[in-house]
Amino acid sequence: MRSTSYLTVVLIWVLLSGCGGGDGGNPDAERPAPDQTAGFPEHQRLARELLLELIEIDTTHSTGSTTVAAQAMATHLLAAGFPESDVHVLEEVPRKGNLVARYRGDGRGERPVLLLAHLDVVEADPADWTVDPFKFTEQDGYYYGRGTTDDKDEAAIHMANLIRLRQEGFSPSRDIIVALTADEEGGDHNGVAWLLKHHRDLIDAEFALNEGGGGLSRSSRRLSNGVQASEKVYQSFTLEVTNPGGHSSRPVRDNAIYRLADALGRIRDYDFPVILNEVTWAFFERSAAIEDPEVGAAMRGILQDPPHPDAIEFLASIPAYNALLRTTCVATMLEAGHAENALPQRAQAVVNCRIMPGEPLADVRSTLETVVADEQVAVTPILDATPSAPSPLTPEVLQPIERITGAMWPGVPVVPLMSTGATDGLYLRNAGIPVYGVSGLFREVDENRAHGRDERILASSFFEGQEFLYRLMKELAKTDGS
Repeated sequence: MRSTSYLTVVLIWVLLSGCGGGDGGNPDAERPAPDQTAGFPEHQRLARELLLELIEIDTTHSTGSTTVAAQAMATHLLAAGFPESDVHVLEEVPRKGNLVARYRGDGRGERPVLLLAHLDVVEADPADWTVDPFKFTEQDGYYYGRGTTDDKDEAAIHMANLIRLRQEGFSPSRDIIVALTADEEGGDHNGVAWLLKHHRDLIDAEFALNEGGGGLSRSSRRLSNGVQASEKVYQSFTLEVTNPGGHSSRPVRDNAIYRLADALGRIRDYDFPVILNEVTWAFFERSAAIEDPEVGAAMRGILQDPPHPDAIEFLASIPAYNALLRTTCVATMLEAGHAENALPQRAQAVVNCRIMPGEPLADVRSTLETVVADEQVAVTPILDATPSAPSPLTPEVLQPIERITGAMWPGVPVVPLMSTGATDGLYLRNAGIPVYGVSGLFREVDENRAHGRDERILASSFFEGQEFLYRLMKELAKTDGS
């Protein structure tokens, strides 16, 4: 362990990065964006520096390394005085490293709380962006760069908050674990799934906080602070038709492409039945009060027993709400034929389903076969789905979130969420560790640039989320109420 203090390390880094370094003192050389946090508290300046560092480390699957990012964050923890025995960089294959760090409690509390964030990011082509996706850019009050919202922002916040707690001498009654992981966006499951299989003791916890939640604003007015407690189940199927084919100059009606197209059209026109669970019920109930009157009325109608047909029809016309009502299946890929002058001998499509928690996967396949209504169209699952049961909305977790939300943003409701996509939370839930996606990071309703062009986060929201998660971390770790 180095004896140099963490603050000294940061100051040296700042001085070196600003003095011209390898540019020979050339005043025209490209320099980092000026730090707008002058005069801010140390923990906020640290969070920005950690986010900058993470953004400028390539962690894509194709060319990057989460190991480099994990080692960089481990260096900061060691410099801040964390014991080497509590800071682990773990990898099974090169470039796929994970960081697991533990803040020790006093031994009086229950099992630890786990804070989860992933280091890997999706690919980004610089030609598609107006700024360099792998360079931290501060512009018009926003931080730009791949990972600023998914999920390096939360990784930087957890690291800065952990160091802040140590500097303050905080003594929790339960351990706090931070895991920064690989392969959430794709790859070969070298992240949470691998840690559970090979290092369960290092991340075992009473419950976990993860991405997936967050706040929503409209025209800068905060609407709600979401807590993700459930995820739909991801499952794809192939639909395949085979045919003897023949010469295109002598067409027949029994064409593999036409048969497949007819099957896909029937899937397009079918709606799975409405299914509400504890999480989606709470979402519609709490959201009804903050939505436009027409949307709110429909949300209340969906809660009737049975749900009102007009409410179903109205909400189903809004894709985001339709996805919360039912299982959905949609065609996403298509391949057919072997020559432009030959009748197709094979036609194949991929249909991606997002299945409501608790709905048997076999029932979804059976439903697709019934809807297709053609024995010549084979419906086959692609790989095995991983079911993910909802996490219980326990007062132990929900009440602190509500208290802190009320203190920081009076009048803003906490709304349980079900993600229509998937996160690494599904592996933890299947291992018996409840997961709650919550961050206190607000974004505009109509802006979600994760995985997209010019990904960015509002700087003020970044620091608000840091404060929210700091308060929440402290409260959840004080299991004795002190």
